[in-house]
Parts: sequence; structure tokens; C-alpha cells
Amino acid sequence: MHTHERRLWADGYEHVAGLDEAGRGCLAGPVVAAAVILPPGAEVEAVDDSKVLSERARHDARTVIEERAVATAVARCSPAEIDALNILQAALKAMRQAARDCQPPPDFLLVDGNQWARDLVEAPWPYETVVKGDAKSQSIAAASILAKTERDALMRTLHETHPEYGWDSNVGYATQGHYEALREHGSTPHHRQSFTLFRDE
Repeated sequence: MHTHERRLWADGYEHVAGLDEAGRGCLAGPVVAAAVILPPGAEVEAVDDSKVLSERARHDARTVIEERAVATAVARCSPAEIDALNILQAALKAMRQAARDCQPPPDFLLVDGNQWARDLVEAPWPYETVVKGDAKSQSIAAASILAKTERDALMRTLHETHPEYGWDSNVGYATQGHYEALREHGSTPHHRQSFTLFRDE
């Protein structure tokens, strides 16, 4: 989990930021990105790929990350922005904003993904993409935890005003129950109108 960071630290990059996002495949809610800069040489045992951690473990890890990190930042793009830009460009926009919001600023980015992230070239930092980075880089894994916990909390807040969609459990993803609620109640301003919200029976 530290191979990429160690190489970059050895090359003189002090503020290596891991970047990841949550919610690209959802029907509703924003896409959320996070950036995390860990101290050179840091090993944060609580950090792992957010997808393999329990909800409680993710929240515990978030607390540790925020205590240990040199910098963290979270950014989002709304459903309206997703519809205007497309989900790929919205996710990249959120990632760039999260990186910009880090203080101190990063001097190198490790980005979860593959060549889909090549448009980050618009950003002012050198970067590289890491396929399945949340399982290979501690910085990216830390960012995945922040993005996931932030987005889940947002969706559970929205659930309070739209309980019929089950966002307290599906957090906006395309579950059968979510599709059934869309058929019965229609969509909300929090739904991504550019996505397929209604399936044929």
C-alpha cells in the first residue's frame, strides 16, 4: 500500500495526494471526490480499500485519517452539473477541486483509475493513475474512505425529505427498490436526469 508513495517521496515529492471519488454509478445525488496528503513515511493501519471495510470501520478510519493527514479536502458535483458535463467530466472536476482545496497544496497526485483520468492534465500538478488504486495506495485508499463516508452521509440526510427512495440504505445506487420508487413517485431534483432512471418491465 506504500510502494507508489515511497517512490515519489524518494524523488523529492513531499505532499503526495491520493485522489478518489464515490458515486459515479448512482442514479441520485452528487459525485463526491476526496484528496488526502499523508506525511512522508506514514503508515495508517486503519486505512484499507473502502469497499472492503464495514461502515463502522470506515467511520473509525476517517477519524484516524483526519488526525494523521497533512491535508484533506472533499469536493462534489451536483446532479445538475453531472447532467450538464457528463459523469466522467463531473468526477474529474470534483477531483481537481478537492486537490485545489488541500492546504498545503499537493505537489503530485496519485489518482484511482486508469486512462479515464487523463483529462486531469488540465490540472497544474504532475500525476499518475493507479488501476485499483484504492487497494494499492494508502493515500488513494484514504481518499476513497473520505469520499465514501461523505457521500453516504449526504444521501442519508436527503433520505429524511425523500424517504420513499430508500437512500438511507441504497445511498442513491440503482437497486430494484430504487427503480420501483421511481416508477411510483417519479424523479426528484436530486436524480440525474441524464441517467436511465426508468427500466422497461
